[in-house]
Amino acid sequence: MGTYPSVTFPAEGSDMADMTDELNPDWQRPATLDPAVVRRAWRVTEPLHAMIYFVPEAHERYAALGLAEPAGYFASRAAALGPVGPGPVVASFFNFNPALVARVLPAAWERATPAAVLAARLAAADAALTRALGDLVHGPEMAQAAELARRAAESATAYPEGRPLFAAHAALPWPERPHLVLWQAQTLLREFRGDGHVAALVLAGLTGLEALVLHAASGEVSVRFLRRTRGWNGEQWADAVERLRGRGLIEGEEPTLTAGGRAQRAWLEAATDRLATPAYAALGTDGCARLAELTRPMSRAVVDAGLLNLDNAAPRPR
Repeated sequence: MGTYPSVTFPAEGSDMADMTDELNPDWQRPATLDPAVVRRAWRVTEPLHAMIYFVPEAHERYAALGLAEPAGYFASRAAALGPVGPGPVVASFFNFNPALVARVLPAAWERATPAAVLAARLAAADAALTRALGDLVHGPEMAQAAELARRAAESATAYPEGRPLFAAHAALPWPERPHLVLWQAQTLLREFRGDGHVAALVLAGLTGLEALVLHAASGEVSVRFLRRTRGWNGEQWADAVERLRGRGLIEGEEPTLTAGGRAQRAWLEAATDRLATPAYAALGTDGCARLAELTRPMSRAVVDAGLLNLDNAAPRPR
């Protein structure tokens, strides 16, 4: 596994430094929303999408198609791209061991078509959300949340460039029932944000594995979970740790972020928030706040029902 050179910025007073001053985030697109508002709307609503990677309703339907994990995960998330091989998935998913992806793609498409996998995924979302939310799936709050989230997702289609997973999912037909509209809209918003996050990671000079090591060093998620679900062995992980230690981003026997590592991570999160902002501009501050208000109890119900049990996370390499 190779490594990218660290990104450095010109010295103060140089011509390139002047250019860097000009190329602040405002040059890309005037900020019409506080990125913190956007982050809150996404974070509060995200469990309604993310549960699809954990629930038995999904694993069982993929297995019925002959796609036991980890094939179910990769095929279901990549199906919108068509019957692709491992290359586009390694590139767009970003942090999975290429050898793990190559184990299941393109072979998965010999067992099930992308259309069949997408249908199974939507059916799983329907069953899991109905199980967790009960009567909430039929309520007026669900209809309003679905309308807001869809408006944001559809407005994001004006910015597909450099966002392959978002663009692929944006081309799928919309379901009719409100809880599935909300799920699909949040899927689009998650992939829109995720594609932007990948762009920020690349600009920061990080490989997918290095990004995982830094995430673990932040203390937000365990090394065991990331290695198990992303398919990296101990030697590969240790090599990435040493590269990042050499760049001054982590320290200690049990790696933690240095001041430089924390600064980089803060920059990455701010850049990701910034890149996600155009998707929510159609809602405005009040619309984002209302979306979060509506989906908070729904997301809480999903969590309380155990739909985000990390022991069930996909992919689960065998």
